[in-house]
Amino acid sequence: VQLQAYGGGLVQAGGSLRLSCKASGRPSTYGMGWFRQAPGKEREFVAAISWSGAGIRYADSVKGRFTISRDNAENTVNLQMNSLKPEDTAAYYCAASRWMGDYAFHGIVNYNYWGQGTLVTVSS
Repeated sequence: VQLQAYGGGLVQAGGSLRLSCKASGRPSTYGMGWFRQAPGKEREFVAAISWSGAGIRYADSVKGRFTISRDNAENTVNLQMNSLKPEDTAAYYCAASRWMGDYAFHGIVNYNYWGQGTLVTVSS
């Protein structure tokens, strides 16, 4: 599976961005997730969606502002980010999990494939 993330950019606080991740292979059977890593910090979980879309999980820091979705026909997973804050500034990574079960995994160890990061910068 190869993952290509795009949609990052510079936005003012309170603005919105939509990230997308295009996957090759058979990603429709994989759980998908978004993680982020700010400069000098560890990579952290943002959001995840199970292969069917029935299971969704968010980090507390983005709950109510971010929405994850997937289109298995298009092999795409999206992250709609609203009400952005300067602390959301980071490189955002999409990932795919081959772990069994229709779950929204939130651990880095659950993910087998990673895309390149797309940078999101939120100015105050």
